[in-house]
Amino acid sequence: MSQPLSNALIERLQPVKLVVFDVDGVLTNGQLLFLPDGQEIKTFNTLDGLGIKLLHQAGLKTAIITGRSSSQVTMRAKALGITYLLQGREDKLDALTEIWKESGESARTTAYIGDDLPDLSAITTVAFGASVPNGHPLVCAEADWCTRRSGGEGAAREFCETILSAQGKLQSLLEAFR
Repeated sequence: MSQPLSNALIERLQPVKLVVFDVDGVLTNGQLLFLPDGQEIKTFNTLDGLGIKLLHQAGLKTAIITGRSSSQVTMRAKALGITYLLQGREDKLDALTEIWKESGESARTTAYIGDDLPDLSAITTVAFGASVPNGHPLVCAEADWCTRRSGGEGAAREFCETILSAQGKLQSLLEAFR
């Protein structure tokens, strides 16, 4: 069960049209695994993938902004239909500003979830900034909301469903699975 939202946060979620995810620590558990040849391995949670697909079904755009670059993230983003993918970007707010210019969206229409200090400026700028319980303490303290699930363990799904619920779209999307 997700943390309840205040009426003020529900109101701030109403105009959200762009949902942005960090990767390491949010879509993954944050561990970096390397094979002997140096190839990196990332594991993603299928719960999160369906949450992102539900956002798309509801007409929301999605983005990934990550400080690292990985072919695995490229493949995952493509498989999920992520609208915008920016990799190798340590300044998350700068990257987000680029997406706003391209998409026509703004801080007022954006939700962002991240877990570490490079995410902080984006989290505190957008309409709804979230973190995960295993995120950096400062990030968790500054975020509007924190998931109950940890990064890589369904936190992104919880974030997606919270947005959709606040917008009154979740129930009809879930009914399609009955």
